[in-house]
Amino acid sequence: MARSQPQPKKKAAHKAADDSQVERLHQGYAQSMEITKVLADEQSQFQHIRIFDTVANGRVMTLDDIVQVTSRDESAYADMLTHLPMLEHGKVRSVMIVGGGDLSIADEALKHKNVKEVVLVDIDCQVIEACRKHFGEINAKAFKDKRMVIEAANAFEYLGRKSSKNRFDLIIADRPDPVGPGKALFGETFYDRINGALKKGGYATFQTGVPFYQPWEITEALHELKRFFPKCGLYLTVVPTYIGGFMALSWASKGGKALGTPEGLKKAKAAYKRSKLKCDYYNPEIHAAAFALPNWIAKLVP
Repeated sequence: MARSQPQPKKKAAHKAADDSQVERLHQGYAQSMEITKVLADEQSQFQHIRIFDTVANGRVMTLDDIVQVTSRDESAYADMLTHLPMLEHGKVRSVMIVGGGDLSIADEALKHKNVKEVVLVDIDCQVIEACRKHFGEINAKAFKDKRMVIEAANAFEYLGRKSSKNRFDLIIADRPDPVGPGKALFGETFYDRINGALKKGGYATFQTGVPFYQPWEITEALHELKRFFPKCGLYLTVVPTYIGGFMALSWASKGGKALGTPEGLKKAKAAYKRSKLKCDYYNPEIHAAAFALPNWIAKLVP
């Protein structure tokens, strides 16, 4: 769930006291977490990394004081970006993760036995090492898996390499908001590179903000995706520490089938039963419900 890059100034947070963290996510709105123990507090080349235990939300990582991942609700994010497209695809062998330095998404992808490689590309190796040390509850298996490949590199540049062309069945963009190094992970050039790195029939999934507070992200992302992919769309999850209710996740298909069709849902349900996946959030019923959009969100889809 970690977006592993700096966040925009409009989302700046501040510490209310030594034993609490106040995150001012949106103008006029904030959330506060009571801290019981600080485990890491360090500055990398790119951002300020803090990891701490809390009273209500388990273990938390913030980057530049913005919450990225918590041990309590990471599954609502990681499961839905990963299992939903993988089960509908049915034959995912190669996965790339853009960002995702906490490895929670990688851990979910590696639960699929047919996967041959999971390549995680995060610009900040210090985030990866901090999460290796302090988030074993959600990533220990991934770090030990021989199929796991970790690249401390710029994901935008990595996608443009010849070795990335037509390589991946699934690309998961666990990207930040468009600021600093993260700016390159938005816009037409990024989506063009995603398209080039996908195999025919492959899928890409993206976090697309919280529509209650960031409605423009859905409309802008889908407008751009439509220029490069014959099929794309939106589905939802709920991540409590990403304040605002529903979180929007967008998808794109390279010459394949749309996600969320009756045929796709039936295929995913059968694949889930065969795989015997153990998930804290995902199940076939949640999969189907994720495509049911409230009217006010549906109006944001171009």
